[in-house]
Amino acid sequence: MRSEELRVLVIENYKGTDVGEMAITFADRGITLDVVQAFNGTPLPVGPDDHDGMIVLGGDQNALDDSGSPYFPPLLDLIRGFDTALRPVLGICLGAQLLARAHGGGNIVGDELEFGYVPVTPTAAGIKDPLTAILDPHVPIFEWHSDTFTLPPGAIHLATSTAYRNQAYSVGNMSYGTQFHFEVGRTLAERWSTAHAGYLDAQRPGWRPQIARELEQHEAGACAFCAAFTNSWIDLVADARIRRSA
Repeated sequence: MRSEELRVLVIENYKGTDVGEMAITFADRGITLDVVQAFNGTPLPVGPDDHDGMIVLGGDQNALDDSGSPYFPPLLDLIRGFDTALRPVLGICLGAQLLARAHGGGNIVGDELEFGYVPVTPTAAGIKDPLTAILDPHVPIFEWHSDTFTLPPGAIHLATSTAYRNQAYSVGNMSYGTQFHFEVGRTLAERWSTAHAGYLDAQRPGWRPQIARELEQHEAGACAFCAAFTNSWIDLVADARIRRSA
């Protein structure tokens, strides 16, 4: 099913960090993506009216770094504005941390590094949610973070991992956050690990054979999950547009 009329705003928070494997499904569904490289100083839209949904991607900075990323406060306003206007928001990794902050959750900086393909398990609520019901701990999803968040007031806890309790949640009218990088395939995994090889050498000795092995074992399953998850989110965006028009 194609959704040519849908337009999604994508906020890039860091160089080389894009929608990854999601791009395939967006193209198949005919979704128009408007990409704003906020980290480069590209201004944010003033409001949600020109878009049907918004994706806030990951980044190297932490969610409290307003001095290094002065666009964060207006981005928090935009996140809230989209949700209030019944336009779905999807935050990934740093995006999930910013989404939590926007809705009154806390941010925890510099915790344990979670890196590589990790089993993610849906909670009881997650099993009933159309986006996270397809999570399968036997199909590990890529992770790279050492920051985390506390759930905002009223949020629904949807998924967890061994190292980090909060892996996915919904909040507000129709906003979702995932700590895990479901959008990552080989291209992003290799791009990021090459760019940050020195950091990984210090923090996770032996990461090179680890990531090579995990990509061979888990990339195909993780990419299939990405396609299914992205399709479910597009359906949410399409349904929200119908609701607004009713």
